[in-house]
Amino acid sequence: MKPAADMTPQELAEASARAMWNDDSASQRLGMVLEHVAPGTATLSMTITPAMSNGHGNCHGGYIFTLADSAFAFACNSYNQVVVAQHCAITYLIPGQVGDRLTATATETARRGRSGIYDIRVTNQSGEHVAAFRGHSRTVRGSHLPG
Repeated sequence: MKPAADMTPQELAEASARAMWNDDSASQRLGMVLEHVAPGTATLSMTITPAMSNGHGNCHGGYIFTLADSAFAFACNSYNQVVVAQHCAITYLIPGQVGDRLTATATETARRGRSGIYDIRVTNQSGEHVAAFRGHSRTVRGSHLPG
């Protein structure tokens, strides 16, 4: 692998995502799939299993939040800087159902200094808007890749 300083922005985003994915047991164990990553954006998907249902028979909101949060993490960490969530909020629009394939697409809205704002749209397999998530990020020390 070439040094981070010699990579294109897309190569850097992909390499940073690979490095993060290798240590992301939460996303992996929930069956998430990293569909796409590019500078400031990421798309992850996950199928809702019966173990993810709540007392109403719908997808527990915490799993929807976790999917959106993972997409947020991969988007804001796509520049080979270690970035953490500073604040997140979610609005649930329709319930997710057992068997649904949910997709979270994160898009960078603003990035300046050590702060960023990312909007994440969660949809189901029919394209219905399930939830809207907004994450505020904070860059901390460190990088995902050497050089």
